[in-house]
Amino acid sequence: MVFIQNSNYLQFLAKFGVGGAHPGGINLSKEIMKNERILPASHILDVGCGTGQTAAYLASHYAAHVTGIDINPIMIEKARHRMKKAHVSVNIIQGSIEETSLPNEAFDFVLAESVLAFVNKQRALQEIFRLLKKGGRLIAIEFTVPMLLSTQQADDIQQFYGFDALLTKKDWVALFQETGFQDIRIQKNKDILSKPEFHISKDIESTLYDVMDQHMRMNEKYDTILDYRIYICTK
Repeated sequence: MVFIQNSNYLQFLAKFGVGGAHPGGINLSKEIMKNERILPASHILDVGCGTGQTAAYLASHYAAHVTGIDINPIMIEKARHRMKKAHVSVNIIQGSIEETSLPNEAFDFVLAESVLAFVNKQRALQEIFRLLKKGGRLIAIEFTVPMLLSTQQADDIQQFYGFDALLTKKDWVALFQETGFQDIRIQKNKDILSKPEFHISKDIESTLYDVMDQHMRMNEKYDTILDYRIYICTK
């Protein structure tokens, strides 16, 4: 977990309590979920749930059984506060998706919104596969580079965000297939956008404001490279 723990970008997200930081934000999440058969009996795992924005929506809108997991204690605290304030029943647990104590085949859906790029992908996908019921679905919104990058570009992006690797669409599909997933569907929807929400901590280091500024500069600098895809895979 060296990358995710040492990422100043992720610490910025936690301290500023950024909800909907993934591409498309909560509006994209809602649009994707509309096409899934989510029932009140459905069990959903939100991997890297952050402040719990998507998890709370799933629990309130679909009345589903929702569990959120995140490794960051600040995010966990903010997610639990959200659920309490909204009177929403969501099980929030702290831990890594690379290895959990959750039971085999416990979930109908696993949602990963810009999470797999930050962890050991093979271990995380194997764990997700274990947790999904037969016929269950992984829905992942993940950073995807459109082309092979120069060493300088790759180093710049990886060092700032804490990615251990930069994957193309073909790379992601190969990983899903190696894990055992089938019926892999790929989408891209850049028409849907959402304003991020903030639940700012009281004690924010001044360096994290610099991280926020750098993040904005990175988005401008690599506008055509910082891309994503939606991957929907079936166990």
